[in-house]
Amino acid sequence: MKYAFTFAAALLLGGSGIASAAAPKASSAIAAAVVDSARPAADTARDASRKPAEIVAFVGVKPGDKVAEMMPGGGYFTRILSKTVGPKGHIYALVPEGFAKRPGALDGLNALAAQYGNVTVVTADMAAFKLPEPVDVVWTSENYHDFHNGPSANIDGLNAATYAALKPGGVYYIEDHAAAAGTGITATSTLHRIDPGAAVSEVEKAGFKLDGRSTLLADAADTHDKPVFDPSIRGKTDKFALRFRKPR
Repeated sequence: MKYAFTFAAALLLGGSGIASAAAPKASSAIAAAVVDSARPAADTARDASRKPAEIVAFVGVKPGDKVAEMMPGGGYFTRILSKTVGPKGHIYALVPEGFAKRPGALDGLNALAAQYGNVTVVTADMAAFKLPEPVDVVWTSENYHDFHNGPSANIDGLNAATYAALKPGGVYYIEDHAAAAGTGITATSTLHRIDPGAAVSEVEKAGFKLDGRSTLLADAADTHDKPVFDPSIRGKTDKFALRFRKPR
């Protein structure tokens, strides 16, 4: 299947009904979370390119929210989300079972959870995950493409589980490295990119509605033909940011 939609082209679709969101103003809770002195220097050094305050504001995370973050990696967003939702909110850090079985794989995340009292590490089959309670947001950054890779990949199952985990009106946020127009899911394991149109089609198939898109992380200089780990492009890829909503 060919996907004609690309993130850059979407900005030209004036009749689509989904406006490209301007940079939103961060709430005081978000602003405080980003400047929190407990954040590692390695994280804050990436803020200029990742624009965490604007992105968290675009998603609409607020104090008291329950958030499920898929594959949180080193916890870059986990720390910010934890401080944003505060003591009345909670973060569920979702980790695939296969990854969790690797020796030491969860050490860093478990240490983070011990430091932040509102973070719980959850290991699960990502195509059938369940959480202790319905959540306001499911968040995945820079790894939606990875869920297409490997012999057990089940993107329909992942998106269905996400739909089931969210409260009515809840948000599914996907941020990832953009592949070239029309490439669909062919570059997920080679370039570690995905055509935004493929993501939109897959997620809408699960029942979600595309609620907003942001160009905060777009980069027109990216030619979309290099792996995201190539030194010439690493940290400077063209990324899409899509906000989907579960109907009420």
